[in-house]
Amino acid sequence: MLDNKLIGDVLDQALATGGDFAEIFLEDTRNNSITMIGGVVERTISGRDYGLGIRIFNGLNSVYAYTNDTSRENLLSVAKNAAMAIKGSKVDLVLNFQKEDVKNSHPVTKIPKDISQKEKVAIMKKAHNVANNYSEEISQVVVNYLDNDQKVLIANTDGKIVEDRRIRTRLPIQAIASKGTEKQSGFFGPGALKGFEFYDEIDVENYATEAAKIATTMINAEPCPSGKMPVIIDNAFGGVIFHEACGHGLEATSVAKKTSVFSDKLGEQVASELVTAIDDGTMPNEWGSINVDDEGNKTQRNVLIKDGVLKGYMIDELNGKRMGMEATGSCRRQNYRFAPTSRMTNTYIDNGKSSPEEIIANTEYALYAKNMGGGSVNPATGEFNFAVNEGYIVKNGKIEKPVRSATLIGRGIDVLRKIDMVGNNLQHAQGMCGSVSGAVPTNVGQPMIRVSEITVGGRKEE
Repeated sequence: MLDNKLIGDVLDQALATGGDFAEIFLEDTRNNSITMIGGVVERTISGRDYGLGIRIFNGLNSVYAYTNDTSRENLLSVAKNAAMAIKGSKVDLVLNFQKEDVKNSHPVTKIPKDISQKEKVAIMKKAHNVANNYSEEISQVVVNYLDNDQKVLIANTDGKIVEDRRIRTRLPIQAIASKGTEKQSGFFGPGALKGFEFYDEIDVENYATEAAKIATTMINAEPCPSGKMPVIIDNAFGGVIFHEACGHGLEATSVAKKTSVFSDKLGEQVASELVTAIDDGTMPNEWGSINVDDEGNKTQRNVLIKDGVLKGYMIDELNGKRMGMEATGSCRRQNYRFAPTSRMTNTYIDNGKSSPEEIIANTEYALYAKNMGGGSVNPATGEFNFAVNEGYIVKNGKIEKPVRSATLIGRGIDVLRKIDMVGNNLQHAQGMCGSVSGAVPTNVGQPMIRVSEITVGGRKEE
């Protein structure tokens, strides 16, 4: 993507004023998206992100600059201007690039650009028809098709030079049910680090059916009671609470600044002993996986919490220097316009020993949050507020009735400590995670868990 002579000259220029480390990140990404509303293609967008970011370290501080003009003259100028933020003396630099051969652990067989739009729209139409025909109460179906093909080159003054290619595909499906002035929605958004072969492997009709089923069930449900009560949170997207309320607090981005509730707690019991939590960027073809992170380090399986004890963090190079710890292959960014930092990949609570049936049968009374929606989190404290997209009341060991408009309110670390049953049905779900280095694809995941007490917001007094 760039010749080694130019890479070396740019890095040399970046250290001209005394920086002790420099890195370039070159990206060439093709994005495609199609939006279908009511069975009609409303919007098609194709685009390209091409550019280069230059990052310079000076001790524990950093400078970042980027450009989409990769001519030699401009790159040397951008590096020179970025270096002017550092005041020091030039260190002689001898670069001997060692290109690392990266094993591709995420093979793709059908490159999206080789697939016609007609074939992509046919998949969307299938999802629309199934969801739309599920019930007369379905008033609108929105289907999005997304694919992107990202090629990156990362090189630094340690002599590292690495290239990687990341191809992703996703199909978000939203069904909306209406009754009078009320509306309820159901959503599924399957995705993977795969090409168009993804649609040979998943049951699109089943995802569309489930989205419509959630919407129609909730439009006919009565309001959820409010108050403090046990809550059973189902697998897959139920893991969004751990991701948002705990996962971000385990990123070095906040740990190094000591703004996380998990700072300086390594080795301490921070969760129920039933909880083991992992971030694993190596999982084959999973939505949040990558071969190497955006610093060129190989991704790895990072055990964050083991049997309730805090074992590690997700760490990038710069924050690793601040913390005196090694990087963990966890550095990510949305694109070249963002300086990278520690982020999650595929983050999940690991399997326990209870079956979902046992958890339900052993519960006298609880809210069963079968599908979670969006919410808000204070990343410093882990305080959260999440909507329940599909909820039920469990009474005397049985699922009694659906309830709607529930919200879960609490603090992440408190929830971790109150988990008293963990299921054995781990599943993952896909989402986009936003933070200081932009939006990146991540998996959330967990088996069914039971929390002994969470504050539930609803519309009905129990």
